[in-house]
Amino acid sequence: MKEKVSYPFNHRHAVRHLKKADARMRKLIERAGPFRMRRDIYPTPYHSLFRSILYQQLNGKAAEAIFGRVREQIGGGEVPSPEQLLGATDPQLHAAGLSRQKIAALRDLAEKTAAGVVPSFEDMRELTDAEIVERLTTVRGVGTWTVEMLLMFRMGRPDVLPVLDFGVRAGFARAYGRKEMPKPKDLAAFGERWRPYRSVASWYLWRAVDLHNASKKKAGASAKKIVAGEKAAALKKSRMKKVKRP
Repeated sequence: MKEKVSYPFNHRHAVRHLKKADARMRKLIERAGPFRMRRDIYPTPYHSLFRSILYQQLNGKAAEAIFGRVREQIGGGEVPSPEQLLGATDPQLHAAGLSRQKIAALRDLAEKTAAGVVPSFEDMRELTDAEIVERLTTVRGVGTWTVEMLLMFRMGRPDVLPVLDFGVRAGFARAYGRKEMPKPKDLAAFGERWRPYRSVASWYLWRAVDLHNASKKKAGASAKKIVAGEKAAALKKSRMKKVKRP
């Protein structure tokens, strides 16, 4: 049974809008299939940003290991609350694997959450995307891209276009036959035609990269199969010649 994902907007209408507004996007949608963006389940913006900061500039396995130690050693098995984080000493946080920069960023997040600068998801519903970006990027280590990912994947905001995202820019180049990735400002200008569903368009641009990579992998496998077949045929021919010798 497939998992059902709910969105706070009509995603079917969004797909119809994009297909009508942009012929190239329509072709991409037809290749990629139904919109199935998975949403995050973090209970608060603090939890979401905590994980984002911790995972920055680390590979997945290393980040997951550190995240686990922080939860166990500081949070008693859970993501540490702002109070727990602010009450932990530098040696404790270092022992869990956090660098000096990440400690400073996470403490700033905890302080701004306690002070109300980082609002709840309930309060965020009353704010525009731009207002949320402005509020959350005051936290050390939190940039526009991080907030855009929260807006898209946790809040389900329909009209976010992360023009700084490498995958979105690469997907645009693949889907629109460009030799080079677009500059952020050029992508922003082009993306005006996708309003008010630029989040859905972005998801499909990520899928363009997936489709390209899958195609390359399939082509590579086919090439290996052909080479293997040619080698087998040559070996068989060589053996037949040896058998025919008087």
